[in-house]
Amino acid sequence: MAESAGLLFCPLEFRYGRPEVRALFDRSARLERALRVEAALALAEAEVGLVPKEAAAAIDRTVESGVVKLARVDELEAALKHDVMAISRALAEAAGPSGGWVHLGATSGDITDTALALELREAAQFLRDDLTGLARALLGLARRHRATPEVGRTHGQHAVPLSFGYKVAVGGAEVMRHRDRLDELRPRLEVGKMAGAVGTGAGFGEQAARIEELVMERLDLGIEEAPTQIVGRDRLAEFTNFLALVAGTAERLATEVRNLQRTEIGEVQEAFDEERQVGSSTMAQKRNPMLSENVTSLARLVRALALPPLENMVLWHERDLANSANERIVIPHAVVLLDDLLGKLRDVFEHLEVREEAMRRHLEAAAGAPMTEGLMLALATHGVPRSEAHEILRALTRSGGSGTLVDRALRSAPITAHLSPEEIREALDPARYVASAAAKTDRILARLEPCLDR
Repeated sequence: MAESAGLLFCPLEFRYGRPEVRALFDRSARLERALRVEAALALAEAEVGLVPKEAAAAIDRTVESGVVKLARVDELEAALKHDVMAISRALAEAAGPSGGWVHLGATSGDITDTALALELREAAQFLRDDLTGLARALLGLARRHRATPEVGRTHGQHAVPLSFGYKVAVGGAEVMRHRDRLDELRPRLEVGKMAGAVGTGAGFGEQAARIEELVMERLDLGIEEAPTQIVGRDRLAEFTNFLALVAGTAERLATEVRNLQRTEIGEVQEAFDEERQVGSSTMAQKRNPMLSENVTSLARLVRALALPPLENMVLWHERDLANSANERIVIPHAVVLLDDLLGKLRDVFEHLEVREEAMRRHLEAAAGAPMTEGLMLALATHGVPRSEAHEILRALTRSGGSGTLVDRALRSAPITAHLSPEEIREALDPARYVASAAAKTDRILARLEPCLDR
């Protein structure tokens, strides 16, 4: 504990994030990607005759051997005050006589942005898996509760009945749309550049386009078709705003759980280890929606992190460094936190306790009021103008009196003048609305479940 208290500063180091996702942004991993780009450049230049093939092969072997160490790069950066120059200098040292060909014709942005694209490709795959896992949990829950009756709520008030399965299927469809968005934006995100100081490729001569093409082929990346000294920052802004969209959905779903777990509602509950888990340090009875609240908190931060990349789209001329420092912070934090909260939200829905009896009890306690729409539509089909039918039902629900809405409707002359007792009871039966919700849930599942394994 003393070591943790003394050395660890950011909560991502010890509280949030999966180790394998944090490892994407480890300094050693970032160095390894930058070195891979340098090796790909040397090999591409050798293929077009700008660099001796033996020298390029030596540079590539040096990178593969792992002899370029972070400690040496840090030592060089302390003296040079330039991170990419420190990397290329360390590689050149380690490559021996072939080191003179390292970084030929390139600029820093060629290396850093292309390495960033490699990083983002790995991050995007983690996030895609997260979205698939969350969607699978939601759609599985939707299938199990496709016809579980529940009162719908709008403005926090009872609306018309639906099924709990439909409520969850709506969330599953939203998550799958995010996965589609990620698939659509990845070709725009996973691009590098090897085009020199202002993006024209002049430093590489007549073979500039071919060198860039060969580098990106080797790294399996797309090509930034119109770079400046760096890859266009609209690409990163799109990605972080996508992360913000996902965070918005995550908070919406977490908030639904939090609301439905309120003592006064109690229709769902997060899983809780009754043997050991503590809900409150003072109120021993508490069983709080801790994961959903944690998701809410982290989602708000992910959304806030979308702003700096938007600001970074505005750089001076062909580039400046106004984007550089905050990107080092924003991108790792946004990805690690979103991955973390999506995993927690998946856990919530995979182990959610659905209290069907509470759902039925609330629907019954509403005494038929959520079915006023059904009765209004029944009157309309029997020739009562809709506005007049609405007023009849509005007055009936505000008039008080004993019994359920069915009882009062059966005593209402404006209603019985048009509908038989059987028609009234049928119009006020919530099972019809729940059946419609179940049928629509089935249609959602039929469309989305086959896509989960793609």
